Formats: sequence, C-alpha cells, structure tokens
Amino acid sequence: MEKYVFKLIEKKWQKIWEEESYGKAEDFSKKPKHYHLVEFPYPSGEGLHIGHCMSYGASDAYCRMKRMQGFEVMFPMGWDAFGLPTENFAIKNKVKPQDATKKNIDNYRRQMKSLGYSFDWSREVNTTDPTYYKWTQWIFLQFYKHGIVDGKLIEVLDDDTETPRLAYQAEMPVNWCPSCKINLANEEVVGGGCERCGTPTIKKMQKQWMLRITSYADRLITDLDKVDYLDKIKTQQLNWIGKSEGANIKFEIRSSKSETNSKSQIINSKQYIDVFTTRADTLFGCTYVVLAPEHPLINKIKNKISNIKEVEEYIDKATRKSDLERAEIEKEKTGVELKGISTTNPINNEKIPVWIADYVLLTYGTGAVMAVPAHDQRDFEFAKKYEIRIKMVICPNYPNPVCPVLEKAFEDYGHLVDSGEFDGFTSKDAQKKITEKLKEIGAGDFGINYKLRDWIFSRQHYWGEPIPIVHCEKCGVVALDEKDLPLKLPEIEHYEPTDTGESPLAKISEWVNTKCPGCDGEAKRETDTMPNWAGSSWYYLRYCDPKNTNSLADQKILDFWMPVDLYNGGVEHTTLHLLYSRFWHKFLYDLKVVPGAEPYQKRITHGLILGNDNQKMSKSRGNVINPDSIVEKFGADTLRAYIMFIGPYDKESAWNMAGVLGVFRFLNRVWKNSKKINDSDSEKMHYKMNQTIDGVSKDLESFSFNTVISKLMELNNAIEKENISKESFSTFLKLLFPACPHIAEELWEKLGFDEKIKNQEWPKADKNYLVEKEVNIAIQINGKTKGLIKVAPSAPQSQVEEGAKKDKRLQEILEDKSVKKIIYVAGRIINFVVE
Repeated sequence: MEKYVFKLIEKKWQKIWEEESYGKAEDFSKKPKHYHLVEFPYPSGEGLHIGHCMSYGASDAYCRMKRMQGFEVMFPMGWDAFGLPTENFAIKNKVKPQDATKKNIDNYRRQMKSLGYSFDWSREVNTTDPTYYKWTQWIFLQFYKHGIVDGKLIEVLDDDTETPRLAYQAEMPVNWCPSCKINLANEEVVGGGCERCGTPTIKKMQKQWMLRITSYADRLITDLDKVDYLDKIKTQQLNWIGKSEGANIKFEIRSSKSETNSKSQIINSKQYIDVFTTRADTLFGCTYVVLAPEHPLINKIKNKISNIKEVEEYIDKATRKSDLERAEIEKEKTGVELKGISTTNPINNEKIPVWIADYVLLTYGTGAVMAVPAHDQRDFEFAKKYEIRIKMVICPNYPNPVCPVLEKAFEDYGHLVDSGEFDGFTSKDAQKKITEKLKEIGAGDFGINYKLRDWIFSRQHYWGEPIPIVHCEKCGVVALDEKDLPLKLPEIEHYEPTDTGESPLAKISEWVNTKCPGCDGEAKRETDTMPNWAGSSWYYLRYCDPKNTNSLADQKILDFWMPVDLYNGGVEHTTLHLLYSRFWHKFLYDLKVVPGAEPYQKRITHGLILGNDNQKMSKSRGNVINPDSIVEKFGADTLRAYIMFIGPYDKESAWNMAGVLGVFRFLNRVWKNSKKINDSDSEKMHYKMNQTIDGVSKDLESFSFNTVISKLMELNNAIEKENISKESFSTFLKLLFPACPHIAEELWEKLGFDEKIKNQEWPKADKNYLVEKEVNIAIQINGKTKGLIKVAPSAPQSQVEEGAKKDKRLQEILEDKSVKKIIYVAGRIINFVVE
C-alpha cells in the first residue's frame, strides 16, 4: 500500500466535496433540523488564525456527526467586514477598503476550504454587500419608526415629538481618539487608550445616534431562563445589564449668593439633582452630593457658581480620562466644590454642599450620587481628603449606643442610629419606610436602575453602513423611503478620518446634498455610519434566506430554521455581541418579522490557544502560528485533530509542536493499520470498538473534543494488537471522519465501498459489549508481573486476592515469603508486597 500522501488526498476530497455540494442545507427538509452557528470573522489582512480553527474545526466535526445521525444541518459562513479594523488596514496599506475586503475574504475562503470545513457556501453573506446592508438599514428605519409605550411596541408617526423613538439622537459624552480621529464606544477604550492604536482618549460631547436598548432590559434578563447558556455567560449578561432596585431621590438646589435670614434661596424655578440609590437606609448619613463633571446641570447653574473657572478647569482634566480610569477603586479621589450653591437633604432638611468629582460617571445611574462617607468607601476617602463631615447612621455596635471611630467605611447592613424616627429599624425595613416617607413628601419614590445605557450607535468613520436619514431645515429629521434602500456607501479616494470629528462622508457634497423625502426641499444626508456591531446583530437570520430581495428573510424559512440550535464562539463575544443581537432579535420579534423571542437556544465558548511560551499569541512575541504552514507540512487532518486534542475545549491550552507531530504519527499509523484487516474481530476488539463508539458519541455531544481524539488513539492502538474485520475498521473510519475527514474518506474508498463515508449512518454501540464480562488482572510480586487472572470487572478485592492465590506460580513464590501489603488497582493489577 502506498504511503500516506496527505496533500494529494486532501485536495482530492476537497474537490469532490465542493463538486457534490457537501454541506449544503435543504430548506423544509423532512429530517430534523440542526442550525449550527459559528461567529463569522472580520477578514483581516493576516488571514485565518489558530483561534478561528479552534472554533470552526470543532464545530465542523460536530456537524459532520449530526449529518450522519440523520439531521439536516445548516452550517453557514460569512464575513463581518465593515468597521474600523478594515479601514485602518486600508489606510496603512494605501488601498481602498473595498479592495482590501475582497482580497482578504478570498484568502480566508481559500484557507477554510483547505482545512476541509463543510460550510454551506451557498448561504455566504458579506456585511459590506449592499444587498445585505439594505436590510441592516431597513432594521434601523424600523427602530426609528417605532417606540415602546407601556411595554408595547407602537409605530411613531412623523409629526409625533412626544413618543420616545427606539432610534434617536442625543448629545453624549464620547471617547475621542486624537490619533484615529474617531469617536469610540466605551468597549473600544482599553486601559484609557484607543483599542486599535493605544493613544490616550479624551471625552467630548457630541450628537450621536442612539438605540434605546434599555427599553428591552427586563426582557433581556427574564428571557435568559428560556435558553441553555453556560452559567458564566448568563452572569456576564446580567452583570452588564446591572438591574438594581432602590429609590429615586430629589435633592433641591439652592443658591447661597443672596442670603435672607441665613436661609439659602431657591434658584429661579426649582432645580433638582436626581439621585438613584440602593441604600435609602443611609440617607440620614448623606453629608454632600457629587455630580459627574459632564453633568448637564452644571451648565444650567454656572452663573450661580462662584468658582466656575476652577470648576471648568477640573472638568477639562476629567474629560481626558477614560471611564475605566475614573472608576478605578484604588486611584486617589479628586474633586471641586461648587461654591455658591448647596442642596438640602430631603429627609432631614440639612444643608449640604455639592461637589463634582471624576469618580462619578455620567453614564452610570443618574450621573449624581448622594455621598454617605460613613457607609461607602469611595465617599469615605473623598470626605477624609476634603474634610467633609462623616456621619454614621448604621452602627456595628448596635444596640450599644457608642459607635466606633471609623478607619474605613462600614458598608454592611445593620440597625439605624441618628436617623430620627427610623432609629432602631433594620436596614431592610428602613429602606422601605424611608422611601415611603420620601414619596409622601414629594421628594422621591421607589425606582429601578440599570447599569445598561442606551447604545451609542453612530460612528464618524467611512467604512460602515450609511444611516438612512436626511436632515431637512423644514421637516427636521426624516427617514429615507424604504423603496430607496439600500443607501449605498459611495466609493471615494480619500476616506481618512477628519480632524473635526465629522465622518469623511461629510466632505462629499454631491452625496450629502439631496432632496427631502417629506417635502422635496433641500436636505442633507446623515453622514455618520453604523458601528461594526450592526451587521453582526442579525447575520444569523440572513443565512436562512441570503438571496431574498423582498424581505430580510422568508417567514416560512425562518420558521423552519430558527432558533439557532447551537452557537459556538469566543468568550470575548458573550457580553456585547450576544446582548446586542438578542436585543435586535426581540425587536424583530415584536415586529412579527421573526419567530421566537430568543435567537440562540444554546451558546458555548472555547478557550484560547496560547503560544508555545504560554503567552497570548502576538506578532510582537513572535509566537503566532500560521495555519497554512501546518497544513503545508502535516496536512489539514493533522491540524484539525491536534486542535481538538490540545486540551479541554473551554480552557486555555498552549501550542506544542511535539503534540502536532504526535497526531501526525497517529494518522500515519491509522493509514498503516488499514492493511491488517482480518476476516473477523477478536472478542477484545468487539468490546473496544463498542466502548469507543459509545465514548466518542457522548464526547462529541458534550464538546469534550480532546477525549474524542484520545479514544480514537486508544482504539488505533488496539487495532495494532488485535484482529479487526473490514466491517469494524469501517466503523473506526466513521468515528474518525468528523475530526479527520480526508483520510477517513480515502481509506473508506480503498476498502471498496461504493457510497462515500459522508453519506453513512453514525455507528451505534451494542450495549452488550460496553462492559467486558471478564478482564485480565496482572498478578505482581513487588511490582513485577508474574501472571494473569481473569475476573469480572466488578469483582471485589477479596475475590481477586482469592483467585490470585490459587495461581500455582504465585503459591510457589509465596511459600517462604511474608506478605506485608496487598495493593489492588481495580480492573488492572493486584500487587503482593513481600519480604
């Protein structure tokens, strides 16, 4: 038999699979469906990396098994090609983003096919294709045309200025990268710098398009009960949404510039600082209020602030820090008092100062906090530094009336002291009673707050979906007519970011200047583009019906395929991408466009493959592994099997070339073993084969891919030692096929079968051969094997000892020896320690 020439074998079968459209899924099949989704990649210039192979290879193995089990499997692929990474790549290489995207996609597709991934290429999508982003724009228009009132989705008329739209514009503090010349979302700022270039970001206010994701916050929480996600994924979702119950409290602002009878005067019409707290029980201990430096109230009352210059200088410094820097617990607290104004604690009418401090974020809560230094560590440190009164209202010594001198804030619950009529109440009871009191006097009410903020949806760069909105002096903001979609992104020579923060599209007057769809008067197009999250928030739906020109996807086809049965991807996308796509899906469900309120029934994640130095792979460390080089030297099947074998699928594992060589040797031994087929199986082979069928099937279903490969290796070892029939070796090839499809197909063909292995049924284990009736136990004397004994696998040690002592050779050895100890390893050895 010729040698294992993997290059010829793999090219041969990849060509056959492509010609036969292996992997193509049939809509409305009579088979049970399995929709298997992997995260579509951003096609970078570097090409496919090992992390992609970790996801796609394991999922491909799973899908091959499901097809053999009789499922109609949809396993699609596409390209998440809009966004800043491609734009930056194009700028760096002085090419158009369109050209860079096409070249990179072609390379990715080549690499995927060279690895034998059985994607349904007839369903390929590309977020930068106008036939795709037409529907991304259509979804945005629906957000703009609808609002949520009393929990129900309603259509908002053009002249309705009262109903809050799900897509709207608002002045927002944004993270500005002076180098990339672009506004960044919070998730794009890492360690105070731009995620892409590392330049420190600054804060500035700018009008942005927003999506009102907060309207769906409760459903994004409760519907997690409907899906099968890992607990850690559900926790990430819940933490990001950050729902908390408490009290909304109004602190009235007063001016101290003109005093009458030592009482502060209310500023013109009444102004309030709105605060949300989960600790209303500590309200009597509030000794100052803190505003975020960007709080809009500061501008409204600036003429009453006597140290406004000092305040504005502080605000300017604060805007140069990221939210992460400002929220850092260990950092030194800084702030400035707003002199000339004060506020009143509504529960006891005490006059207290108002400060600004950068540890308070406008994007969290209301952008203002009631500071209770005795019971919050950040407030405690701030009060200590600026010598603000610290008033303890929950005493750890209760009922002892003497409270300790605090060295740090007491943040636990307890009993109230120095809290008027609420003295002696537990924290839990006091929260309710104090909030009821606030409601009674018109100074507060029960409330719910979310850490989740509305989604900043616009970006000031070129390479993204144009937002289908025009601005008309007469009509205001006007949605583009749906019949005019897609609004195509114009190809331009100069697409670099502007120094002003405007999108490069703003420079194209012939594109910007247009007619208003409402009045046919002069209007200007919206020049911001959508974020790279937009196209990935619904791509799984388009896979179902990718060539539909009349709708996002046909309703009946969606009914057949949705929801996604299994979604496999990196842990880095289990928060934002998952949350955003769940939000879009719920909105489309409310529109009656999609079936079911959740897009993904099950979500799994995989671990990271580290370099051989146990560090994250990066070009700077020189530890990056190029999949092409492994395929060239060892073949696609070796790479596929090694990545499955490298370690537990959900854990980090380090790349090891010795492991790659080990898998390559394994496949060569499989090739060699195909020549030693006999007429029948040994009894031991019967057991080993059925145990492997059972184990591999269960391990594939549970994503224990490393033990799938180890079980196949063990079976191959047994094949070298035992007689195996053609039928049993063909079963071995079926089990090998999901991980190593090329060699499995080739050896299957060499065995003389007409039908290809991909069309075979998945093996089923014979339960009668899962547990051997007898096993061989090695009899040892001081660790050296002297004989064998056959016993039932479940035999107790006493029975094994008794049987071993009947062995004549053992009897002779033990005749003049003293047995000091007997060691029994169940099912394997019994060792007599003698002297």
